Amino acid sequence: MTPRFFASIALAGIFVGVMLLPGFVAAQTRTAAVKTATPAKPYVAPRTSDGQPDLQGFWSNTTYTPLQRPNNVNKEFYTKEEAQEIVKRAAAQEEEQTVPGTIPDVHYDFTQFGLDRSQSPFALDLRTSMIVDPDDGRLPPLSEEGKKRAAARAEARRRMGGPLDAVQNQPLSVRCLIMDRNGPPMLAGAYNNTYQIVQVPGYVMILVEMLHGVRIIPLDGRPQLPQNVRMWQGSSRGHWEGETLVIETANFTDKAPFQGSTENMRLIERFTRVADDTMRYQFRVEDPSTWTRPWSAEVPWKKTIGPIFEHACHEGNYGLGNSLSGARAEEKRAAGKAK
Repeated sequence: MTPRFFASIALAGIFVGVMLLPGFVAAQTRTAAVKTATPAKPYVAPRTSDGQPDLQGFWSNTTYTPLQRPNNVNKEFYTKEEAQEIVKRAAAQEEEQTVPGTIPDVHYDFTQFGLDRSQSPFALDLRTSMIVDPDDGRLPPLSEEGKKRAAARAEARRRMGGPLDAVQNQPLSVRCLIMDRNGPPMLAGAYNNTYQIVQVPGYVMILVEMLHGVRIIPLDGRPQLPQNVRMWQGSSRGHWEGETLVIETANFTDKAPFQGSTENMRLIERFTRVADDTMRYQFRVEDPSTWTRPWSAEVPWKKTIGPIFEHACHEGNYGLGNSLSGARAEEKRAAGKAK
């Protein structure tokens, strides 16, 4: 046997050994799978009578994902196990009972009345924040104008006194005027996160469970309202881009600033049905008078069961009056103890 023969035997042995290495075998298996796998077809939503993607039905945007990434988190996504643990801890906290006879116990029990988030349909979102742009998952820095306005608003609130000193000192949400669920953009709260979408040729209607607000968005290409016409929820115009409903909203007022924005904020929402039971909701905020750059966020919506029942926020406007009278009673009691 010649040296060339022994060399060929050695090379064959090395080749066989490499072939048997787990990593090599796994890599070859993956390669074969890639070659033989059939590409998944993109989801195509059912169509309405006029041929548009059908987004109709009842949807919930309940989520455990915060708008901004927590300061102690430095990654874009959690593992599935980490996300499940966050949901578990939050649900346990929501189920905690208040102490009878205390002020917090006056409010209704979320769990008892089916209002805690764990009783609503929600998509397990692995994102660490709704904000996807900027990359750090947080609001951009305020512009110089935005800083001055934020300081002025803080000083105005300080001069107004405590939150229960006057009805005007209560947030707009407590006064049942407008809430984040109403939007736009539409963000989930602790409960009542259901929306109904109805489509007819030329229009889309979004009914919001909280405060039973209604958004009617024309799709016929009409121009935006004149600049001197301002509304709490802005003026919306929509159009279709393939499978996505795009809604552009402007003409806001300065009465309900979103995250400190101005009345000149421009908002672009995108609704894309990505499965029979899931919709991707995205929005982009543009307001150079507040932030140094635009920013974007997204959150999945989950199909749920209707109908939506009327939401009577103050049950006859007794709630706010009772809060103020309760505060006066607490002050009277404290004054008596001081004497």
